[in-house]
Amino acid sequence: MKKEQSLMRKSHFLGTKIRNLRKRNHLTLEDLSTRCIRVDPHTAPSVSYLSMIERGKRTPSQDMLENLSAVFQKPVTWFLDNEPEAASITPTKGNHGGIVGMALEPNFLFSNDILQIAIPEMLSQTGISGRQFAHLLIRAHQEHHQNHFPDLERAAEEVGNKNLFLNSNDLMTIATQHGLQIRWFNHSGNNKLGDEGEVTKCLTTSYFELPNTVYLNEALKSRQSRLKYDLAVHIGHAVLHNQEGLHCKLTIGGHSDSTEPAHSTPNAQDILNAWRDFEASFFAGALLCPKVPFRQLLDSHGYEVSVHKKLDISASVAMRRMTVVSPYPHWHYFDAYQPGKLKAVYRGNGIPLPWGNMRTVQDPCQHWAVFRKFAQASTQSSTQLSILLVEGKPRLYCCESIQVEDLAGNPHVLCAGLDLNPAIAAQGVDVYAVVSELQMLCIKHGGSSVIPHNLKQQLMSVARILNIAWVERALSGDVRVICTRGNACPRQPGCYEADKS
Repeated sequence: MKKEQSLMRKSHFLGTKIRNLRKRNHLTLEDLSTRCIRVDPHTAPSVSYLSMIERGKRTPSQDMLENLSAVFQKPVTWFLDNEPEAASITPTKGNHGGIVGMALEPNFLFSNDILQIAIPEMLSQTGISGRQFAHLLIRAHQEHHQNHFPDLERAAEEVGNKNLFLNSNDLMTIATQHGLQIRWFNHSGNNKLGDEGEVTKCLTTSYFELPNTVYLNEALKSRQSRLKYDLAVHIGHAVLHNQEGLHCKLTIGGHSDSTEPAHSTPNAQDILNAWRDFEASFFAGALLCPKVPFRQLLDSHGYEVSVHKKLDISASVAMRRMTVVSPYPHWHYFDAYQPGKLKAVYRGNGIPLPWGNMRTVQDPCQHWAVFRKFAQASTQSSTQLSILLVEGKPRLYCCESIQVEDLAGNPHVLCAGLDLNPAIAAQGVDVYAVVSELQMLCIKHGGSSVIPHNLKQQLMSVARILNIAWVERALSGDVRVICTRGNACPRQPGCYEADKS
């Protein structure tokens, strides 16, 4: 009995290790159980017992653990806590992409009851509101599924008949068909003081009022792209949520599109409303840019952001939809206001953020494309090739950024980009050799470098296979190293060190 209790106290990572070993060796639970039976049928776990072991619900006996160690050719001690081996206990996302998660071990500390108590306390200590937490949950869900929500796509296609050229009159007709009444109001907006002392112009563009009325700001008449988006969102609420969009108020300016008071702790209704808002927003994008015809349009124009003008939609809708409809899954998207306020984020390629915990930081890397774009007066889009260390390995990113102005007059930067490492590796090239060589050249030349001819030819082939014109354009310029914080700057000397000298 003492032996079994001792094993239990040393096996908090055991379930995760077994699960990761099994998946790494492409074994199902049935396969693993069969392998164990071959070793010793008397100590072999059943499929259901294996499942409980992996989920931390059961601890195997010493004999059973020895059986498993024989199957995986690992010493028994490897499975215990003394050898956690981060790479072995950290869950990977496989083909899902996105941000790497953490193992919820020891399992008993992550029960629903414990989390329900701990999360509000954690949020109150970190200063994250319940609504911000809701958006983090939704973003993690979105990134885990790499923006694929086929049920929302289908709902939008049924409503819009996959028409890529819906105008505002078409959308008003659709709104009426779904029981919505349209009214207009006049509101010029007001100024709001941000956390960093910055002044942001805020404007309510539309809102829903029970039982079925959508109020549209007269200002929308001057910008059809935003009018179409607002109408599409309210149609989404009507179609998906039976007009239960009482809290749907679309605003411009500030950190988010919501003006409801934020709770300091998670609130079930807040989280539900945030999820419904996400669904309606995704629906709106799918209604205005149906997947197949929009992908065909992007293919024929090399994924240029300027296609938004052909459809009379905003650049933000077009760029967000790129990340959904592209057959290449490794995208990111930022919609940023100064000073480093994120209105929208998507990281299907796992790129770290150059911002802090929902707040600006003192030493963001000034070489990120989104920050460089803030400093430019041009309204033309610009491309950038960047090298960033992610989990100790260099990755090559390419993005296109454009500075736009919202309906309230606030400038902000939209940035759509992709991780090129998987595309390079798909061509049978040693991707880390290529990117490491570029990184060394950049550091040698003060942080940026032209791309050598031989590497440019390889990368040009990748860009043409991807059929993304702005990746080709970026190859004509320099590649630069970036970081997430100034204290991790790979440049010599570091950017913030140079500022102090």
